Amino acid sequence: MASRARQHHYRLLLGACVALLAIFILPDPWNQMASPGYLALGVVMLRALGGGGERSRRGTLHRRLYRGTGIATLAVGGLWLLTPLELRDTGVPVVVLWALFSLWSTQRLIRQLNEERSVDQAVLSGALAGYLMLGLSGGILSAAVETVAPGSFTGVDLTTHGPDGLDPVWRLDFVKLNYFAFVSLTTTGYGDILPITPAAQMLSIALAVAGNSYLAIVLGVLIGRFSMRGSDDDETGGD
Repeated sequence: MASRARQHHYRLLLGACVALLAIFILPDPWNQMASPGYLALGVVMLRALGGGGERSRRGTLHRRLYRGTGIATLAVGGLWLLTPLELRDTGVPVVVLWALFSLWSTQRLIRQLNEERSVDQAVLSGALAGYLMLGLSGGILSAAVETVAPGSFTGVDLTTHGPDGLDPVWRLDFVKLNYFAFVSLTTTGYGDILPITPAAQMLSIALAVAGNSYLAIVLGVLIGRFSMRGSDDDETGGD
């Protein structure tokens, strides 16, 4: 029963990530719906990865701390999206909380994948969802870094120049920064968008390390499940 619930959450998380990526394809101004889409993705992450299953007191405490961190991240992120770009410091707590929340979410997802006894379509969906989740988290972190220190990335036109002269964060063009995040995550490095401030450069390094580490760990988990299944089949055949 618990495995079936996890597999449902894998599909839910993958669907949320793909839907958010699809919004980026829409023409302006429809692609600005990506801003509330990040909050919706955070809600899905909480639902998919913040569920029960821990029997120990320590596990219950970790689950509650994770949920609290997620709720705080969504609250701070929602306020950040509504603030004017001129309020630079509002991006600092977004960077801290979203980085912590996304890394913790990835850790919980990998632990759930490790609990699966076999690899099927749902498990593969969960593994892919984790990778997309890292890239999308890198996109919002890149946007937060750019709002804190304008000009952190070359080739990125952030503002849409509202008529009142006060552009809220939700009107930013997240498409190029998410593109940069995925390029860094995959270590492709086209060079059309460059990080030029120390914070942006450290973020690009963190994304590259996170992407390679995630692939190595998840591949190890999936190969382990295949090996376990092969051993079980051999034992059954031997009997």
